[in-house]
Amino acid sequence: MKVSDILLLSTRMFTTRPMRTFLTILGVSVGIGTVLFLVSLGYGLQNVVLNKITTADALLSLDVSPGTSGAIVMDNSTLEKISGLPDVAETSPVVSLTSQFSIGDLTGDGLTYGVDPSFFRLSGTNPQYGSTLGDNDEYSAVISSAAAKLFNFDPDKIIGQKVSLTLLLPQNNQNNQAGEQEYKSVKRNQQYTIKGVVQDDNTSYIYIPRKTIADLNYDNYSDLKVKVKSDTVMENVRNEITGMGLLVSSLSDTIDQAKKIFSIIQIILALFGMVALIVSAIGMFNTMTITLMERINEIGIMRSIGASASDIRRMFLVESVLMGFLGGVGGITIGYLAGEIANFGINVLAKNFGGQTLNLFYRPPWFLGFIIIFSTVIGFVTGVYPSVKASRLNPLDALRYK
Repeated sequence: MKVSDILLLSTRMFTTRPMRTFLTILGVSVGIGTVLFLVSLGYGLQNVVLNKITTADALLSLDVSPGTSGAIVMDNSTLEKISGLPDVAETSPVVSLTSQFSIGDLTGDGLTYGVDPSFFRLSGTNPQYGSTLGDNDEYSAVISSAAAKLFNFDPDKIIGQKVSLTLLLPQNNQNNQAGEQEYKSVKRNQQYTIKGVVQDDNTSYIYIPRKTIADLNYDNYSDLKVKVKSDTVMENVRNEITGMGLLVSSLSDTIDQAKKIFSIIQIILALFGMVALIVSAIGMFNTMTITLMERINEIGIMRSIGASASDIRRMFLVESVLMGFLGGVGGITIGYLAGEIANFGINVLAKNFGGQTLNLFYRPPWFLGFIIIFSTVIGFVTGVYPSVKASRLNPLDALRYK
């Protein structure tokens, strides 16, 4: 039997039993769509979380600190030593000072971080509103959302406001027998213009260009971002810096742990979707079995006029594979539309409650291709038994069947 004849006979289901065929394909589509919806939700949540906490440069960066004991100090000599390591591509120090900042008549306490523009890129810090500090920014600032609320501003409304700073500069307390830290209050004459807000509702702080406090000659760094040349040398650089007595952590460690957690979540969501897919596969198997029972006389006639057992087997397999393939295409359509509708509804609610709009669904192209192949395989598997049974029918018994 020609391939064209097998295809013609296998597609008769769309004309002889259109409603049953449509419902069978729809059942597979719903199962596939459920899997796509849940797995794409898992991927979307992963992307939302990771994009919030990282950038490409941040994955190659180490976070270096002197620890809390106070026995080790990170100063310019430490910075030069680390910057001189052969596998270090870039460094970005952070000066941390307790301070008071004022907007209008309101004054609040918080932390002031003197940073270079590269800090935001290396730390993976992205603004919720506005932008971060640039190379040409002089007296500009980026504050936390908690600091904005401290001055009764919505985070998106504080952009452009002027803030005054009074820094508490630690003093050398060698003559202080009590050992208590002394501070010198230093008021900055120049006001800073707020150009960005980062999401942090717990701590009030402000980022300012480190060069604007260079006149203080304060080089006691609280943190240091170190970017390595490649991920293959990260562990070596980490060991060298640790050998200096400094504490070293890496955002990539957190990212790896987060990815493992999200992989587990995606598997769990996929298992829930598989329940619907198994139910639809059973429905498809039932349809193929009923089709076999209806065509027993027809199979007897085809065998008697020369069709081989393999022709009968191929006819049933092509029919089931075709339904599986169409179920996969329909499943992608259903899963995509369901995701877009759900994402739209969630974002509408988020806007009404003052939140941000997010894309909670992500569908990797390879996963869409996998779904098509997987649904086609399911169609093939569900058609194996009916096709084998049909091919083994005795032509005479099939002709006598009523």
